[in-house]
Amino acid sequence: MGLLLLLTSTLLSSYFHPGSVVNAQHTFTIRDISLSIEPSTDVTRGTNVTVRCKVTVSSSGQEALSREYTIFKDGSIVYTKTTSSSEDFLYPLPEARVSNSGKYKCKIKIGDRQSTSEAKKLTVRGLSKPVLHLNKGVVTEGEELTATCMAPGETGSIFFYFYDNSKEIQEKLVNSNQAVAELRFRSTGIHKIHCAYTVLLTPDSFKSEESNSVTVSVKELDITVVLEISPQYSIFEGDRLNIFCSIQTSQRSTEKMFLYLSEGTSLLSSGAKKVNHSMVALAKAGGLMLECRMEMGHLVKTANKTLPVTELFSAPTLTVSPAEVFQREPMTLTCKSESFASERLQSRDLTYTLYSLGNPLKSGNSGIFSGKALQHEFNYTCTARAKGIEKHSQTLTVRPRVFVSAPKISVSGKAILGQPIQILCESDTGSLPINYTLWKGYDIEDMTTVHMPFQKALFTVSISKPEEIKLYMCEANNGRREEGPFGARLTANVTVPLSHAMLSVLPALHDISEEGHLNLICSVEGTPPVTFKWYRVGESQPLNATTSDQVHKDYEFPVITKAHSGKYYCEAFNHAKNIVRSNEVTVEVRMAMWKKALIGGICLLIVTVLVLVFGLYFRSKRGKREAAAELSVKPSSPKSDDSLTVNLTHDTEVYYAATDAASFYDGKEGRVTNGTRDSMSSLPADISNRSSYSIPATV
Repeated sequence: MGLLLLLTSTLLSSYFHPGSVVNAQHTFTIRDISLSIEPSTDVTRGTNVTVRCKVTVSSSGQEALSREYTIFKDGSIVYTKTTSSSEDFLYPLPEARVSNSGKYKCKIKIGDRQSTSEAKKLTVRGLSKPVLHLNKGVVTEGEELTATCMAPGETGSIFFYFYDNSKEIQEKLVNSNQAVAELRFRSTGIHKIHCAYTVLLTPDSFKSEESNSVTVSVKELDITVVLEISPQYSIFEGDRLNIFCSIQTSQRSTEKMFLYLSEGTSLLSSGAKKVNHSMVALAKAGGLMLECRMEMGHLVKTANKTLPVTELFSAPTLTVSPAEVFQREPMTLTCKSESFASERLQSRDLTYTLYSLGNPLKSGNSGIFSGKALQHEFNYTCTARAKGIEKHSQTLTVRPRVFVSAPKISVSGKAILGQPIQILCESDTGSLPINYTLWKGYDIEDMTTVHMPFQKALFTVSISKPEEIKLYMCEANNGRREEGPFGARLTANVTVPLSHAMLSVLPALHDISEEGHLNLICSVEGTPPVTFKWYRVGESQPLNATTSDQVHKDYEFPVITKAHSGKYYCEAFNHAKNIVRSNEVTVEVRMAMWKKALIGGICLLIVTVLVLVFGLYFRSKRGKREAAAELSVKPSSPKSDDSLTVNLTHDTEVYYAATDAASFYDGKEGRVTNGTRDSMSSLPADISNRSSYSIPATV
C-alpha cells in the first residue's frame, strides 16, 4: 500500500506544470507580474502618485491565497504587506516630493514561489522654496546668532547651505527638512543672510532656489588694540627694538581679554592687558612683520606693523678656486659678504670663520683659506660676524675631480678589411667630461668628448691593409694639462674577406674510377676560421659543411660509384660574411680495372670458341668434298656386302679416333694438316662424311 501511494504522488508531481505547486489544498501558478506608476512616471511636486502592482495567478482551489507584496525603491525595501486579496496592490505616494524619485519594483511571494516585476523609474520635479529665520537682527562683534533654514514638505537626505552675502559660511547635512546653524561675524556693519538646500538622490542631486534674505547689523565693541615700536625709522640690523602691545577700551571688565605678540610665526610674548618685548632687529625680506592680537571669546582684534630693517651686511658667499679642482691639488676657498652698510660698518669690522671639520685649511687674508683638495667630496661653510650679528653662507660641496687614467684601446665588434671598423677608447678612472683623441701614427684621426657615465668614445675608421690596425692609439684628457696620457697601440685581429675560391680533386680526373676514393679540395684566400660547404650542381642542400682553421679543406667520398659522376663546386665564408664560390669541376667515374680485365677475358674466350667452331665447321666441309671425289673415281664392288660392312665399321671407328685426336691438336697448336695421316683426305671417300653416311650394325 505504501509503495502504491509513493507511485501515485510521483505521477502527480510529473503531470502538473513545473511553475505550479501541489499541496493538499491548492494547485496554483504565478503567470505574470507587472508594475505601473500613475498618473505618470514624470510628475511635478505635490502630485498624488500611485505605484500599482498587478499580478496574475491561476489557482485550482476556491480558498484565497496568502500573498506577500514587497515594494523596492532603488534596490531597497520601502514597503511590505501580506494580503489575501486578488486585487491589484497599491502603494500610494501622496503629494510626491523629489525624494520620491527613483526606480520602483514589485515582488510577490505565495508559499515558496515568488516573482518580481520589471523596474519603472519615477521622476518628481520641483522643490519648495527654503525659508530662513534668525533669532536676532542686531549683534555685537563676536556675538552668536541662531539661523534656521527650512525646506517645507521635503524629505530625504538634505544639504543646507548658509550664506553671508554671496559667500558660503556654513553647511549642514541632515535627514530632516530643516537645519540650525550658529553664526558669528568678525566684521562690523550690515550682513545679508540667506540659505539654500540640495536633496541627495544617488547618483543625482537637486538644488533648490535661494531663500528669503535677512539683514543682520553687527556693531563694533569699543576695544582698540595698540602696537607701538621704538625706534620706528632708520632701523639697521643689530639695533635694539622695544615693542609695546596693549588694549584701549571703555569696557568695565577686561578679564576675558588676552594679548599675543608675535613676529611672523614666532610668538614673542603673551599676557593680559599689556605686553612688552625687547629684541635685536634682523633684516628680512619684506621687512619685520609684527602683530599684536587680542582674543576675547570668539572676538579677535589685531594690530599689525611692518618695519623695514636695513641690512648691516649681506650673508657671505663661499667659493672655491679653481672651479674644477683635482684630487690633492692646491685650492683656495674665499668667504665674503658682497655688501655692507658703510654708514654703520667698515669692511675691517667683518670677521670670517670657515667650518671644515676633518680638513682644516690655512687662513690667510680676511676670508681667504687655502689647502689641498681631498680625494673625496667634502662640505664647507663659513660665517661672517659684525656688531653681534652673525650670518652663515650656504654649504659649498667640493667634489675633487679625478685625473683620467691612460686609456685602453680596443675594437668594438670585428675588424674586417674593407669595411668600417669601430675603435673604442676607454679609461678606467677619471672625472667627466673626458676628451678622447684617436691618433693614427703621428696624425690626429678624430676627437670626441664623453659627458655621461654610459657614453662611449667610439671612432669609425677604415683600413686597406691588415697591418694598418697597429698604427692607432688613444689619448685622454680631462684637466688643464695640454697633453693627457696615451694608451698602448691597438692590437687586434683583422679579418680579411675571402677570395679566389678554387675546387680541385684527388686523384686526377682521368684516374677516377669505381671503388676508388675521391677528395674534393676547397681552398680560398683570406682569414680563418673558414666555413666550407660542398655542393653538387642541381642540388640545393650541401653535401657537407665544416669550419676549419685552415684556408683549405677537403671532403672525401670513401668509395665512389658511377652515380657520383657529375659537376661539383664549393662555397666558403668567414667572419666577413662574404660568400665566395669556386669553379665547377666535372667528375666522370670510370669503370674499375678488374671489370675491364674480366670483360677482356670474356671477349677473348668468346673469340676463341668462335674460332674453334668455325674451324671445325670448315674442316668438316672439306672432308666431305674429298670423300665425294674419291667415291666418284673408284666404283664400288657389288660383292660381299656383309663382310664389307663389318670392316667398314672397324675402320670407321679407327678413323674417327684418329680424326678427333688430330682435330684437338690442330685446334690447340694451330698447325695446318697436309692430307697425310691427319688429313681427312686419307680416309676412304665413302666414310669421310659422317654426318650423311649410315653404317648398319651387323653381328
